Amino acid sequence: MTLDSIAIEGGFKDPVFDAQTMFRAIMQAMAEPGTVHHGIALTKPPAPLTPEAAGVALTLCDQDTPVWLDPALQADEAVGAWLAFHTGAPIANTPADAHFALVADPENLIGLENFAQGSQEYPDRSATLVLQVASLTGGAELLLEGPGIQHQARLSPRPMPRHFARQWAQNRARFPRGIDIVLVSREGLAALPRTTRIADQED
Repeated sequence: MTLDSIAIEGGFKDPVFDAQTMFRAIMQAMAEPGTVHHGIALTKPPAPLTPEAAGVALTLCDQDTPVWLDPALQADEAVGAWLAFHTGAPIANTPADAHFALVADPENLIGLENFAQGSQEYPDRSATLVLQVASLTGGAELLLEGPGIQHQARLSPRPMPRHFARQWAQNRARFPRGIDIVLVSREGLAALPRTTRIADQED
């Protein structure tokens, strides 16, 4: 199969409906940090990009949103070709240039401070990281507090970036600047907006 044929195949079956379904799931996950949302629309991208991460990319990315790929995704030319065909998004040369980052190997991700943080005047010019995790359960438990959480929420994704709780506390301290995270696995998706606090790390 040629690179061109790989790039063309594997998008949403029903582009409008599936993108709307995925968008609602992402927005709800952002509004309710730590909750897992199931039944999301899937795609068939080239590995190691997962169907769930690809679905997020097809929903949120376009020609005006540069995307950074981590080394595991950069290593396969078909991934970049697939994203270019289905989203039109340019591939960012550096994390700081990206509106979105797709990460297949979160355990070895560079520091969160390397990604676009936005500014005090334009905090929306920051990056959203889409982390492909093996599971949303079974990892170190994150005890979450903040807007959208009534009391506390618990989430245990694995694997996560090294020293994640400490990095997240630093990210939160930059508010209103800072990155947001979408976590995807075969179980569904969850989100950690920059306003969310990991409680037991900041007491």
